[in-house]
Amino acid sequence: MAARVDHGVVAGTFSLDGETHEVDNNVWVVGDDSEVVVIDAPHDVDAILQIVGDRTVRAIVCTHAHDDHVRVAPALRERTGAPILLHPDDRPVWELTHGGPDDADGELWDVDLADGQTIEVAGTSLQVLHTPGHAPGAVCLYAPELGAVFTGDTLFNGGPGATGRSFSDRPTIEASIRARLFELPDATVVHTGHGDDTTIAAEKANLA
Repeated sequence: MAARVDHGVVAGTFSLDGETHEVDNNVWVVGDDSEVVVIDAPHDVDAILQIVGDRTVRAIVCTHAHDDHVRVAPALRERTGAPILLHPDDRPVWELTHGGPDDADGELWDVDLADGQTIEVAGTSLQVLHTPGHAPGAVCLYAPELGAVFTGDTLFNGGPGATGRSFSDRPTIEASIRARLFELPDATVVHTGHGDDTTIAAEKANLA
């Protein structure tokens, strides 16, 4: 059976630099009727598992380590047995939420993501694109067979992700988008970390 994309929205908070905001996060689940990959783990394990259903979770892939994207990743790992994948450049961001190896209750991810890596699920592939700027280890996941890219908080409907907080940089995110995402086909659907879908073509116009 061909792979498909399932989607849900979960509500919670995002905290960084002493500020906390209410946010709605997209959850993207890629796979078929038997196995899936979960992209990001925000807020609510039960809500994520409702999207998954009785399918096997092969991996929990984090687009970056802000708390609204990874807060329940260890709990989701415990419930599913699936490994957590994160780019190692986001370690300092991850440790703000989950601590590090020197903390008694610290929890780490399982597998380092790398630029150019391919994650296989249900006969389709997700290509890892390292796109720093919103966070140093931010990645996007390009699924050419599905005509889609999952951008986390790197690219939204309307332009680049926020860069006004710690660990972020506006010139870096714009360079990442131009070099890695704008090289994708114009018709590629952009599935974002928050808000509505867009396309590569539309966002080329927005950034221009």
